[in-house]
Amino acid sequence: MTILVYIFFIILILVSYFVHKNLTKSELYTTSLFSVLYGFITDEVLDLHLNLYGYFKHGFQWQGFFSCFMYFIPVNILFLNYFPIRESFWSKLRYIMIWSIFSTLFEWLIVQTDYLYYNGWKLWYSACLYPLIFFVLYTNLRVFRKWNKS
Repeated sequence: MTILVYIFFIILILVSYFVHKNLTKSELYTTSLFSVLYGFITDEVLDLHLNLYGYFKHGFQWQGFFSCFMYFIPVNILFLNYFPIRESFWSKLRYIMIWSIFSTLFEWLIVQTDYLYYNGWKLWYSACLYPLIFFVLYTNLRVFRKWNKS
């Protein structure tokens, strides 16, 4: 069943590579690095330190390590590339909520394949955190753009 997760990762990577980019190369690079670092720190604390969830089995897993690159980077690119920056607050909120629902559904699916397991973690924790995570990604882009102007 984990092959389905890798197929999804490959599709996600291909889509993020071939879509028209609305971000500059430096924005893509820095925000992608940030998203991977953000994911690694989260996994370090929640997975390896607190043992609330993990990839395959307890402890460090190379497959889980590479998953951070295969998921966080393309999701970051697609999320920020189409973010409605010049739209209303409600459009931004709706966009973040759509991505949060997508991420929650994807997480539920990968838990079903045993690619990811919970050990005290609940799916609704993720559902509540995804809007914050996506807001942080958007804020990081705004900060980068502001600093890049000066």
